[in-house]
Amino acid sequence: MMSSGLSRLLQIRHALARRQWRSLFRFGTLLGLCFAFIVACTSSPTSETEGTAETASEAGSDRISMGTTLTARTLDPADAYEIFPGILLHNLGDQLYAYEPGTTELIPQLAAEMPTVSEDNLTYTIPLREDVVFHDGTPFNAEVMAFSLERFMQNGGRPAFLLADRIASVEATGEYELTVTLNSPFAAFTALMTFWGVTPVPPDVYEIAEGSFIPDNFIGTGPYKLAEFNSDSIKLDVNEDYWGEKPANGGIDIQIFTSPANLYNTFTTNGVDVAYQTLDPDQIAALEREADTGNWQVIEAGTTVVNYMSLNQKIEPLNDVRVRQAIAAMIDRELVNERVFQGQAEPLYSLIPTSFDVYEPVLQQAYGDGNFEQAESLLREAGFSEDNPFNFEIWYPSASTTRSIVANTLKESFESGLPGLVTVTVQTAESATLWGNVDKGVYPSVLANWYPDYYDVDTFVQPFLSCEVGSEATLCEQGASQGNGSFYYSDRANELVAAQQSEQDPEARKQIFKDLQTLLKEDVPYIPLWQNKDYVFAHEGISGVAVQPTQQFLMWQISKEG
Repeated sequence: MMSSGLSRLLQIRHALARRQWRSLFRFGTLLGLCFAFIVACTSSPTSETEGTAETASEAGSDRISMGTTLTARTLDPADAYEIFPGILLHNLGDQLYAYEPGTTELIPQLAAEMPTVSEDNLTYTIPLREDVVFHDGTPFNAEVMAFSLERFMQNGGRPAFLLADRIASVEATGEYELTVTLNSPFAAFTALMTFWGVTPVPPDVYEIAEGSFIPDNFIGTGPYKLAEFNSDSIKLDVNEDYWGEKPANGGIDIQIFTSPANLYNTFTTNGVDVAYQTLDPDQIAALEREADTGNWQVIEAGTTVVNYMSLNQKIEPLNDVRVRQAIAAMIDRELVNERVFQGQAEPLYSLIPTSFDVYEPVLQQAYGDGNFEQAESLLREAGFSEDNPFNFEIWYPSASTTRSIVANTLKESFESGLPGLVTVTVQTAESATLWGNVDKGVYPSVLANWYPDYYDVDTFVQPFLSCEVGSEATLCEQGASQGNGSFYYSDRANELVAAQQSEQDPEARKQIFKDLQTLLKEDVPYIPLWQNKDYVFAHEGISGVAVQPTQQFLMWQISKEG
């Protein structure tokens, strides 16, 4: 059982780390790969290529070769908190629940059925499959699942808080029955059980101990076994003893490239079957234009990656809601989409992505795009004039070429739309420095992004609009909105976030999300800007390539013509 003291310790430790590590991964480690799914760098395709990895599929083989620029820091499910290890773990392991391919319908995976929930919505009883074994032959049962969840919470990995903050106890109440008791009702709990870290591992190989992780190996229950794990290549072999649907291919050979240009050139010269994450907009546009002559497929999908501007209410004049509303009115998302992304993004008017049926374009309805007449009225009402102009700072991480272009596009647009009334200063800081200072209130505004932990609307509202300690007078002193740099505090928002987490009726929950979006429109602690689009490219003869609505990439569905 997870003690409340340890849970609180982990919560404090990881609250800021969650923001820093996610942001560092996107903006630091990838050195200019500015967000998880689409990267807008300024380089054009060149003739530079990298050597084909030893694991690349050979002619006549049913193995699939895939190229990517993403890297995997670790394959330990208790510590993996980046998108690429998550993709790998979804193919090497199983979770209690998953999504029906091609849909957002929750289905049992290692669970035999959907959970039975107690009347107080605190206890989840989960029957488990009885025909599952690990890659090393270890049998799977409730004791193993309970061990794996405890290890996830107690070892203190980067995503530990996801479960530690929610779970009061987990125990095997039968050989194939798991019982999980929550600290408080949480409507998104079953969705949370799809997170890649909730994949079981064998107790005779892994241990429960603070800081104990196995980064370069993995033993799970999934359709693939890990055959090789190197800095420049990863090899997955088919798990012949898999309990579920067998892969449609003979294995996956992943080559990790040092740049989008190298990935682009290797794909166009048939060096890999599939190119997935990440290419810059020029390369994506070229591959789209040349698809027919090059004999390759273009697979486009929406994503749930939210890109936004955080407004720090602790710095004047952003403590004036009229000023925040004026900034929202000045934003021209269509201009940003065309100038920065060549149309390869989607304008976003809520913190909730458009893929959810509760999404409402509230900022579009209230402020439009590039509505300088409304912005001018709000700024003059707030006391600004040509003699006393509004000076606005936009900060972004220095490694992000995309956010540099976005920030300067906004600067040009604002200053030309309201000349003399608005001046914009674009500022940058090294990623670790910037994200380390966001929760300290150093920056008036920051361009950032957010990748969800699980497919539920909760993960797009709670991390932004809730605050544990503070008041509307002092703003947020400790909590989620502090970590996101807005310091937003609203008793009403806290009530609504708590209400949607405990509400079990989907229709009633939708109304709560509507009310939360209304608060976002009125208070403007953040300004949603765009959603990424996801692109995969596959050569002729490769089928089954798809990005799931939940953003997962199911490698076992990919096949190759003989």
